[in-house]
Amino acid sequence: MESLTRIKVRYAETDQMGVVHHSVYAVYLEAARVDFLERAGLPYPQVEARGVYFPVVELGLTFRAPARFGEEVLVRTRLAGLSRRDLTFRYRVERDGILLAEGFTRHLCQVGERAGRIPEDIYQTLSVLHLG
Repeated sequence: MESLTRIKVRYAETDQMGVVHHSVYAVYLEAARVDFLERAGLPYPQVEARGVYFPVVELGLTFRAPARFGEEVLVRTRLAGLSRRDLTFRYRVERDGILLAEGFTRHLCQVGERAGRIPEDIYQTLSVLHLG
């Protein structure tokens, strides 16, 4: 499964050169990841209400072209890796078919205040998405 999340670039997200600041891309990836989980039937607020969290433990981004104020970017998100204790998402940020950035986030499962295994029902839902 791949989800598509559209994001309109806000003025506050740009730097002195008029392009989206590199730090903002982490926010875009988070919005896309939450959207991915929602579309997959795992609304993140409901997952967290169970005491299950997926904190980011690794983030990588490669920038190819700038995005600017007022443009709409498209974030393509897919689940690229899954184990009983962690998951990895891959992203492509595009504008009109032009690749702006690509990257990944890796997340460990946290149950309560400790690292733990992904609950079976969540793991099963994710495993279908990972294979699909």
